[in-house]
Amino acid sequence: MNPIQPIDGTALERTVAGALAEDAPWGDITSNTLIPADASATAELAAREPGFFSGGPVLTEVFRQVDPSVQVDLKIEDGADFAAGEVLAVLSGNARAILLGERVALNLVQRLSGIATQTAAFVAEAAGTGARLVDTRKTTPGLRALERYAVRCGGGHNHRYSLSDAVMAKDNHLAVLTADGTRDLTEALRAAKAKLPHTVHFEVEVDRAEQIEPVLAAGVDTIMLDNFGLDELRAGVRQVAGRALVEASGNVRLETVGAIARTGVDIISSGALTHSVRSLDLGLDIRISAESAGRVAARAAGGEAASS
Repeated sequence: MNPIQPIDGTALERTVAGALAEDAPWGDITSNTLIPADASATAELAAREPGFFSGGPVLTEVFRQVDPSVQVDLKIEDGADFAAGEVLAVLSGNARAILLGERVALNLVQRLSGIATQTAAFVAEAAGTGARLVDTRKTTPGLRALERYAVRCGGGHNHRYSLSDAVMAKDNHLAVLTADGTRDLTEALRAAKAKLPHTVHFEVEVDRAEQIEPVLAAGVDTIMLDNFGLDELRAGVRQVAGRALVEASGNVRLETVGAIARTGVDIISSGALTHSVRSLDLGLDIRISAESAGRVAARAAGGEAASS
């Protein structure tokens, strides 16, 4: 397995902090009421269905922020597949801390593993074609850095991260650009491209075959064939003939991605990698030590004062 580009640390820390603040803004009143402050526990993150794992750094960061003394022992690497019933990680430490971080950790790791699993299925369908599977900006607001990491864990690749990273002229941009009727498409795109540093990637979306030549004449780096049929994609690849990268987009689903990849396109972008993914069913099963269990029982019987 190739090394996976890591999650941006700042984005990870910020996302986890926000999730914890949302879930326990004034602490965990239930655990603080029921569980002794010094109770310890062990918890296993277990798979209830097969899939591909993503979220080791997330799991670690959640409990680093909750209580750095909680030990997180990952049993699987991000990007690896797992079977139902497999233990993916073991947590040990303060019981209150594990209970406080449980839901945030599960929500994030289940979501990311769902994305990795979906991406791996898409990648498998396109295997052997040379087409690169990439995500889109159809991500959950606030979770983009994590969700795009999960795509990489599934063997996919990332498109531009944001509107600030690269030029992507889509149909609405082109409509505005040529609205006054004084310039043709090639001229308008060339003038726009001339404003850019040479390091900025320039991509243009087309939705009709007759747009291909005018766009290529402007010297773009990538041409996106949007919602083209399979025969149209094959014809488009032949027409471009290596003068730019060819990206296919639109109607890309698990049932269609293999056929799209076999048309010869270089890139296939799909919002389905992130926007409509089902979180995987993972569970965090807690075992409390015998000593801690005794203290909990004593508290329940009124033999121990509540710890704050």
